[in-house]
Amino acid sequence: MLSDQILAGIRSRAAGYDRANTFFSDDLEELVAAGYLRALVPIRFGGLGCTLQQIARAQTQLAAHAPATALGVNMHLIWTGVAASLSAQGDHSLDFLLEEAGRGEIFAFGVSEPGNDLVLFGSTTDAIPEPDGGYRFTGTKVFTSLSPAWTRLGTLGLDSSNPGDPAIVWAFLDRADAGIHSKDDWDTLGMRASQSQSTVLEGARARPDRVVRKLPVGPNGDPLVAGIFANFEILLSAVYTGIGQRALELAALGAHRRTSRKNDGRTHAQDPVARWRVGELVIAMDGIYPQIDALARAVDEQTWQVGPAWFAQLSGLKYRATQNAKFVVDTAVQVAGGSAFNAGSELARLYRDVLAGLFHPSDADSAHATAAASVLGPLDVRTS
Repeated sequence: MLSDQILAGIRSRAAGYDRANTFFSDDLEELVAAGYLRALVPIRFGGLGCTLQQIARAQTQLAAHAPATALGVNMHLIWTGVAASLSAQGDHSLDFLLEEAGRGEIFAFGVSEPGNDLVLFGSTTDAIPEPDGGYRFTGTKVFTSLSPAWTRLGTLGLDSSNPGDPAIVWAFLDRADAGIHSKDDWDTLGMRASQSQSTVLEGARARPDRVVRKLPVGPNGDPLVAGIFANFEILLSAVYTGIGQRALELAALGAHRRTSRKNDGRTHAQDPVARWRVGELVIAMDGIYPQIDALARAVDEQTWQVGPAWFAQLSGLKYRATQNAKFVVDTAVQVAGGSAFNAGSELARLYRDVLAGLFHPSDADSAHATAAASVLGPLDVRTS
């Protein structure tokens, strides 16, 4: 799917998209033509039947060429990964998603909301039930990657119609329907080509057959939620690992390019300090690949079990991968020298792009709390 020719073209356009703050439309066109967006869709639904492990590796490769493109495509791949995983477990509630993705529909995440740190377990969006079982959603979603291109939006909202038993409703919306519009508000420090604009829902209707879950508010181990968490954390980690991979390559190139008059004009590739720094980057990157592989394989082989340890491993992977990528980029800038400080350098762009990893769930606080709870148990709830 990701031929050398496709990847070279994607890399050649990345700086221009970033500079102009425009969507990666040409990249998307090539990836769609190559079947990349159907990669995780089972063959029987018109897809390529790839494993999560395979696509995590491919996303690392794609991100090494264009991080924002990889991040944008990630959201569609997550939904298809969730649907494929559920279908393999005998849960066919998202088979329609696989059928539509197999026909070329593009899915986006309408989950993140301003001020909602409950993420999957709560919502500030109103989900109003209708007599036929459908729902109308009103609220604002942020960080909606693929905003210029998506045709289907997976979203959640809060059904408060029964005050004693509120529910989180998961459903899918059609871009062509009324009550949905994107705000042209994506002007960020990094990951600019993802065009993850805010999406405003004003009574947007989900048909009854597109309402896929009604769950209690708060943490739960429903297979949909577990599937979203697993695919999201693994594929997100793969993207930021791709940034680290490219930063290491640029550090090596920079070390060979820079010369030192103190060392008789030899390159920094012969300097002990630069060599130690590059060696540190190799060691840092080598530790991440097997972790992504192992967790992706556990999803593919259905050997994972929902529970505190599994969530701790996933949130820990995301935290570790993004922190590791930031460390690698920081150090690569030191190795490459002053040229990396030029706004037009690739390392400068990676430096900006990698910061977006701080904002994706699970953040540092959540990852550490989840890890601690997996061995210490939950916090005591005390009432006065």
